[in-house]
Amino acid sequence: MPTEQYSFERYLNVRTAYAPSFSPDGQRLTFLTNITGMTEVWSIPVDMAAAMPAWPEQLTFVGDRVGGASYSPTENILLVSADAGGSERMQLYLLGGDGASFTSLTAKPESIYQAGGWSPDGTRFTYASNERDPRYFDVYEYALETGQARLVLQQDGTNYPTRYARDGRLALVMRVHSNINIQLLLLDMLTGETRPLTPEVVEGPAEHLYAHWSADGSGLYLLSNRGRQFSALAWLDLATTEMTYLRDDPWDVETLAFSHDGRHMALVLNGDGYAKLELFDVAGGWDARRELPLPGLPEGVIVGVEWSQNGERLAITCMSPTETADIFIWDVRTAQLWRATRSAMGGIPREAFVKPSLLRYPTFDGREIPAFLFLPENMLARDLPVVINVHGGPEGQSRPVFDPVTQYLVARGYAVLAPNVRGSTGYGYEYQSLDDVRLRMDSVADLQHAALWLKSSGIADPSRIAVMGGSYGGFMVLSAITTYPRLWAAAVDIVGIANFVTFLENTGPWRRKFRETEYGSLENDREFLESISPINHVHDITAPLFVIHGANDPRVPIGEAEQMVAALRERNIPVEYMRFEDEGHGLIKRANRLVAYPAVARFLDTYMGNTEH
Repeated sequence: MPTEQYSFERYLNVRTAYAPSFSPDGQRLTFLTNITGMTEVWSIPVDMAAAMPAWPEQLTFVGDRVGGASYSPTENILLVSADAGGSERMQLYLLGGDGASFTSLTAKPESIYQAGGWSPDGTRFTYASNERDPRYFDVYEYALETGQARLVLQQDGTNYPTRYARDGRLALVMRVHSNINIQLLLLDMLTGETRPLTPEVVEGPAEHLYAHWSADGSGLYLLSNRGRQFSALAWLDLATTEMTYLRDDPWDVETLAFSHDGRHMALVLNGDGYAKLELFDVAGGWDARRELPLPGLPEGVIVGVEWSQNGERLAITCMSPTETADIFIWDVRTAQLWRATRSAMGGIPREAFVKPSLLRYPTFDGREIPAFLFLPENMLARDLPVVINVHGGPEGQSRPVFDPVTQYLVARGYAVLAPNVRGSTGYGYEYQSLDDVRLRMDSVADLQHAALWLKSSGIADPSRIAVMGGSYGGFMVLSAITTYPRLWAAAVDIVGIANFVTFLENTGPWRRKFRETEYGSLENDREFLESISPINHVHDITAPLFVIHGANDPRVPIGEAEQMVAALRERNIPVEYMRFEDEGHGLIKRANRLVAYPAVARFLDTYMGNTEH
């Protein structure tokens, strides 16, 4: 076995802090962290003068995953969402700001409740739920005074409320038609009448996200990629619904946040995977904007931004390849930045973590595939055991973030390549659509060429290349070892799709139509989907396989794992299988991660011949 300076347990004990929310008076900040091994709500005082972040106070004790928590704009209470056993069927709760009270607001664990936004006076909030029909999400409004919810918008589609207008009469609603088409509506909260603000586009990208009211209420600032390769900042006139793009960046603007008074704006751009934050004073409109001084943040990814109620402070969640997710606060008046949280790094020095290099490798059609390559320190980049780690999605992107599994493998002498094969987001709509339906296997060919490039470059030992991935990345793993079986020494499939037919038949009904847009439908594409399903090519597999799945997975049901494992065992192909009864789509609980991932490392060591470094 290879030597190790720090155990896998140390790496898996790295904590995270994210999803900040300011109290109405701006004196406290709540956030989500997994200090206890599960994500719960914690709170700290907002103190710029403190030399070190204060030790946080735990507010929830759910024992399962908390999905979000947002303060009322007027009272010391929070709206909290949480699920059970990884089911993703979020329920809603009201939490006292001191943690003393925790009241359940919903009691239908078979349904999903997604929090919307608070009314400006803090007396009401919106949410979406599929309690009427599992396939559809309607919009509800909950009144704190009466403790009653009322159905405001019923429609056989997917509707998610976001934020109220300043008078509390109107609210914005996103209607999701497909994975690339999100329409924006204006909902009258008294009458239930809706007014389309953007068209329902049939073809091409048309996402309308992060809509915020302007200071004078005459229009909305939002992000859109309608008719474009990349998402950009736009202005939508409420009187005419005419939309005008305000910038033309060569990359996606991925996040937009406005202060509650509409005065200050934060933009986050995604340039080749790295985030760039820009801040503006736009009280007089975009043409009168003033760029604000930019703080220095870790180079990596900005997970989210959130303004305080008075607009004087901005909470910024950052992570980098060598630093876990933490929250920084920037003060508008003083232009000062300080660290609000300092998550534990498992007792491992930060200098022990490795930064990746950004590269591009050639593929079968002459395109250049972007990828991040992590190499072990103090070793020649030659003849290494390599793990190709494929992201999920497929509308996803490998980015320069902290991943304890990657860092552990690199510390043990592995190189890790994280490619953004065709179909990945972040590189324009054309690139994102290159794997749609009948083009599915072209993305798998990109994995083949990653392995071929690793061989030809001399980085990889040709006999020691493994492929690993989760969710859609799990399908990519299974497809890679069936389509190009001689390339791989080992493979790890985490909650992956084995059979597109059974996957589409059994996935959550609220997700099915969106997945059909990407993968194809059983009505029109069944024969093709059967032809590319890895389960129908099990006889081609020669690489040993490790399979991990959660019994409560609503996205990729556990039957996908079990039919693959059964087929391999019947053929006497080496396969290891871990089923977790209290998990869903991926491993959330630290106790389960401490079982699964060290086992994955042992599996890779065994079949990759990684005995020393």
